[in-house]
Amino acid sequence: MGVLTRVDGPLVEVSDLPEAGMFTLVGLGEARVPGEIVAIHGDSATVQAYEYTGGLAPGDPAEAYGEPLSASLGPHLLGGVFDGLLRPLTDAGTWLTGVQAAPRPREWRFVPLVRQGAGLGAGEPVGTVEGAGAVRYVVLTPTAGRVTAIRPSGACGPDVPVASVGGRDIAVARRRPVRRPAPYRERREDLVPLVTGQRVVDLLLPVPRGGAAAVPGGFGTGKTVLLQQIAKWCDADVVVYVGCGERGNEMADVVAELAELTDPRTGGRLTERTVVIANTSNMPMMAREAGVHTAMTVAEHFRDMGYDVVVIADSTSRWAEARREFASRHGELPAEEGYPADLASALAAFYERAGRVTTLGGLTGSVTVIGAISPPGGDMTEPVTTLTQRFVRCLWSLDRDLAYARHYPAVSWDSSYARDADAIAGWYARHGIPGWGARRERVAALLAEADRLALLAELVGADSLPARERVALLAGRMLREGVLRQSALSAVDAFCAPERTAALTDGILAAIAECEDMAARGVPAEEIEGRDFSLLLRAKERPAEPG
Repeated sequence: MGVLTRVDGPLVEVSDLPEAGMFTLVGLGEARVPGEIVAIHGDSATVQAYEYTGGLAPGDPAEAYGEPLSASLGPHLLGGVFDGLLRPLTDAGTWLTGVQAAPRPREWRFVPLVRQGAGLGAGEPVGTVEGAGAVRYVVLTPTAGRVTAIRPSGACGPDVPVASVGGRDIAVARRRPVRRPAPYRERREDLVPLVTGQRVVDLLLPVPRGGAAAVPGGFGTGKTVLLQQIAKWCDADVVVYVGCGERGNEMADVVAELAELTDPRTGGRLTERTVVIANTSNMPMMAREAGVHTAMTVAEHFRDMGYDVVVIADSTSRWAEARREFASRHGELPAEEGYPADLASALAAFYERAGRVTTLGGLTGSVTVIGAISPPGGDMTEPVTTLTQRFVRCLWSLDRDLAYARHYPAVSWDSSYARDADAIAGWYARHGIPGWGARRERVAALLAEADRLALLAELVGADSLPARERVALLAGRMLREGVLRQSALSAVDAFCAPERTAALTDGILAAIAECEDMAARGVPAEEIEGRDFSLLLRAKERPAEPG
């Protein structure tokens, strides 16, 4: 046992701690408040605590557990709500109790997939677990070897060994360090689009499975609603939603809405393939900091089973602020705007855990990361926003003017980018949709021309422009209202399948082409603008016809 010598908020100094090593998990005080060693000076170790340290005092005992900060991964994850250390909140009563909460005792039915004597490689399945959620939970062997024992079909608890491979017992649940990326065989270079159901994203700013996207936007621009829509409707197998320092009522809304939604894939509840990690603004600073790493570890756990996983972090700015507060308490020299000098490295380590890979077991799985950014005052030049853009290939920048005009999602097509759009266009072409790339280019060109002319029209007036340019302004307005604007509250329009997005866009583009032809024939601009396009613009609200 070591001894506490100083307590300063979440920082605790411990002396004479045996087997102390960097990032070793430590229990502080009689209640064993969890903490992590972040610095060692001689026989003194500095520990960052993940809970409230009130009640700790010099002279209290401390114990090193001999492992880094780790999370318990098992069948209890899907449908659960957890804190930043992956401790369940659903049955906890109160969040902080001073002791580490444990999952409610539960048994699952294990079904073996291999026989005794079979040879297995690392990452290959030994069995499945029934009743663990909407996706099949697969128990993988972490090491290669011969199966020396295998449990027959039947109920078992999370820590009961179900197999022995190469002399190592394998249980249904396992622990894994949260800051260490899970190994895989190779990273795949072929791109497959992630369908989000949001037209502005799927049409103009697509993100591939295994990609990384950032969503910067000021207060009131609709970040949380957009991320919730993606969590509800994207075509990932598993969704990990992590709230980093956001308001508690927003997290409560997320949990409540996910519990009420019907999963279009299975007909069950959407929560059955969702893991929620809740770190609200009133939770301890370092629990918020650890939450994003825990979320990535959960995502990699399901990726290794061959699933496509989406990690939604709302927001990485609050995570960076937690790191800044800790660095200040720790005495590190501040860099730009007080953030620690290693902020860029920390952001890179987070986003670079995304990817579409071939797992150790030979399956294909992916982790897609979508991180919100909340720049103070909407300043897009602040450090978190600018540094994040170095590590993501897709940016969905939210525009305050669009939000104030009630245009949602308020994604700016002018200041956003998707660097993998050409590669995704190639994927669509290879899968029988060759017109996707041309459609996207046509819409982007029309919007850019309309934005350019809108500035000119503010100076000289739209009536003074020639018919061709007035038609370009009309085209931009039709695309914004008929395609890009989408209601999250509409039962019909909240989700838009790629086929429906293509049909709506092609209808608008056909009307624009007809208007351009009329202008070329000399038809007055007033007559073209006076045509009734309301039926076409309201098509997105009409349910799809059967067949």
